[in-house]
Order: sequence, then C-alpha cells, then structure tokens
Amino acid sequence: MNDKDENIYGKIGWIDLTIPNAENVKDFYAEVVGWKPEPVSMGDYNDYNMTANGEPKAGVCHKTGPNQDIPSQWMIYINVPDLDKSVAAVEQKGGKLLTEIKSMGAYGRTCYIEDPAGAVCALFEPAQ
Repeated sequence: MNDKDENIYGKIGWIDLTIPNAENVKDFYAEVVGWKPEPVSMGDYNDYNMTANGEPKAGVCHKTGPNQDIPSQWMIYINVPDLDKSVAAVEQKGGKLLTEIKSMGAYGRTCYIEDPAGAVCALFEPAQ
C-alpha cells in the first residue's frame, strides 16, 4: 500500500439509500436535490447511481436480494484498511454486526454494523 492509498481510510467513501421501492424514491431525490438517476442493472431490476454534473454522488437501491438485510435509511460507508480487524473491534467494543461480511465484487468488501449507542453504518474495505 502506498501513501496515496492510505489517504482513503477513515473517510466516508459512499452513501446509499436502500429501500423497498427505489423506483419511486429516485424521482423524489431527482426533483428535491437535483440529482440525475442513472440505472445500474441488477439483472431483473435497476438500482440507481444518483449523479450531479456527471459524477456519482449516492446510490438509491432496492431492498431485495443481497440488500434485503440492509436497514432502510441513508447509509454511510466508512473506508477501512482491514475489514476483518475492524469487525473484530466492533464486537470487542460493544457494537454488533448487522450483516456478515459481503463481497462487493471488484470494488471490495463491506459489513453493516451498529455502534454501542445504536447508530448504524457500513464499513468498507476497498479492493487492493
């Protein structure tokens, strides 16, 4: 890992909204925030990258398939260098795992957690 790679850790790398019907809500955010929904094929349905000035800003996703156990809320993804180590620390420090570690394919791995105060976020280990 070089110094450039280390600069991504501890930062919020992405935000997603995972809900039962992304079709309805994508248009809400398009009108309210000005984001443009761009479909991302998930096979039988589309999730959406919400873009501004041609750059992805957030995701709006259906709560189905591999996303069915994700809490329905805006979710931040915090970049970590070693997801296994971070998951162990969650449990040692009084938090809990909301999901198992999930592969995000070529992008990396993620896990959804709850801290001791009840706040929820996702930890994300980018692929090397």
